[in-house]
Amino acid sequence: MSQPLRVGVIGVGHLGRHHARVMASLPDVSLVGVVDADTSRAAEVAAAHNTRVVASVENLIGQVDAVTVAVPTEAHAAVALPLMTAGIHVLVEKPMTRSLTEADALLKAARDAGVVLAVGHIEHFNPAVQAARSHITAPRFIEVHRLGTFPERSLDIDVVFDLMIHDIGLVLELVGSEVTAIDAVGVPVLTPRVDIANARLTFANGCIANLTASRISRDQTRKIRFFQQNTYLSIDYKAQEVEVWRLVPQPGAMPKIDGGKLDVQRDEPLKRELMDFVQAVRERRAPGVTGEQGRAALVLATEIVARMGHA
Repeated sequence: MSQPLRVGVIGVGHLGRHHARVMASLPDVSLVGVVDADTSRAAEVAAAHNTRVVASVENLIGQVDAVTVAVPTEAHAAVALPLMTAGIHVLVEKPMTRSLTEADALLKAARDAGVVLAVGHIEHFNPAVQAARSHITAPRFIEVHRLGTFPERSLDIDVVFDLMIHDIGLVLELVGSEVTAIDAVGVPVLTPRVDIANARLTFANGCIANLTASRISRDQTRKIRFFQQNTYLSIDYKAQEVEVWRLVPQPGAMPKIDGGKLDVQRDEPLKRELMDFVQAVRERRAPGVTGEQGRAALVLATEIVARMGHA
């Protein structure tokens, strides 16, 4: 593709404004415009990145090759479907949609139109996760803590769909086995929806994952730990740090523990995610997180919430 890829950003609030910033900075990408229900916010973001405000989603058709969708979850399908039908490639933020029916509609539209459908599970692109991947071989137990402060965003969905889904998607990929049992508890604290949740997942291969997510904590914590045969691995998503420790046999003596921090080339995960999406469009290949992966995470998140009695 010799011409710059023409992109639009739909929704420039808490996260979408960063989509616009990154897209405006990428080589061989032209940020054609931004769309937002808040026209003053759209104007502010457009001015900051030397682009224009587009009045409606429909007005992007014929003007762009690809878009990112960062509107509230309830509008994901309504925004994305007509664009994909028109042949526009789409990255939709997580959770993919508010229902599995809508997720299936997006997948069908992408197949029918032959367009790329990516889902914004950003931790897949965290440099720490990418550095750790080759060391995660056969985890037996996984412990996840994703604790955030009370936000001014995403309060239209439970914390499972807002925060825990990041780790759900990653754990599903790294374990690579079917979930056979789910135990979960969730509590509404500051909103009518679940604000703090814990889920214990049992996989067919014997691995167990314990995931905790909160949006009412005083401090931010984003860590995932893996325990496997003779190996312990810890990822700090926020600090982009990885530690690996191994039990090393010593002939005729007690085994020793060896390890330390891995070398991580720190970078902005969102930048890596959007670069991958752009390249997937250019190369007509699958993105780093496909629509199918986004749907699988949504399925499991939905089942977790159902176990809590807050579906």
